Amino acid sequence: MVGARMYGRLYTIVPILILLTPVGLAVDITHFKTVALTLIPSAVKNGAVCLDGSPPAYHIDRGVGDGANNWLVFLEGGGWCDTTENCLDRTKDKEGLGSSKIMQAKNFTGILGHDQKLNPDFYIWNRVFVRYCDGASFTGNSFDPVNKLYYKGANVFNAIVEDLLGKGMRNATNALFMGCSAGGLAAILNCDRFRSFLTEHTNVKCASDAGYFLHTKDIFGEYHYANFYNRIVNLHGSIKNLPKACTSTMRPRSLCLFPQNIVPHIETPLFLINSAYDGNQVQLPLING
Repeated sequence: MVGARMYGRLYTIVPILILLTPVGLAVDITHFKTVALTLIPSAVKNGAVCLDGSPPAYHIDRGVGDGANNWLVFLEGGGWCDTTENCLDRTKDKEGLGSSKIMQAKNFTGILGHDQKLNPDFYIWNRVFVRYCDGASFTGNSFDPVNKLYYKGANVFNAIVEDLLGKGMRNATNALFMGCSAGGLAAILNCDRFRSFLTEHTNVKCASDAGYFLHTKDIFGEYHYANFYNRIVNLHGSIKNLPKACTSTMRPRSLCLFPQNIVPHIETPLFLINSAYDGNQVQLPLING
């Protein structure tokens, strides 16, 4: 049960579901804007790499006019990998979920779109789509020398934010930090961390679209999803990158990957968007575990 303290800081936005539609849903292609990939080769020497050791990456469409000092940073989704085999498979995934070598230019639409009619609030902001290539919602900090797998999600997150700071985000007036699915979970996990990079003069809000995964029993009465999260945390070495306010008291500490155990400790304003009919929520935690 989430305590009253949580609701003092938490705002649930239902009316803007359409505005915050996940990137990638069907939209008239005339409203697409193709945005090139930006790599950060300099981050490699600091251990900020994708699963296969390739550099982190993002896409950016620069803001103009009144939006030039406002930033929207969107974290890509794409599930997680909980075994060596799963993570090796991701390094070959055609969407680039484990390697920036495979990533292509991105079509910006929805909340990242440049069409004023479809995206009236953010169309002239600096809009950033952060590529997800670590498999643990940007929390990992480990290395598998045998299989040459780099679980460095936390370093990737830091490297991308620091690169954006150097491109003007340091002077942001407003910043919206969000993501969808596994990226939505990452937005929750890293909400206060993202806020810490910016000055006290920046108005920062976080939002999670379909990222509130439940710690609950499945139809067989088992906590299979909790076991799944525990394997992710152990494989990627994520514990020290989960919110310390949670890990200092929660046992097992891998339960701090579940939003309901994190949200009460988040200090930055957080908005949650989750459908009652979310297919992943129904299938994974409740049916398959």
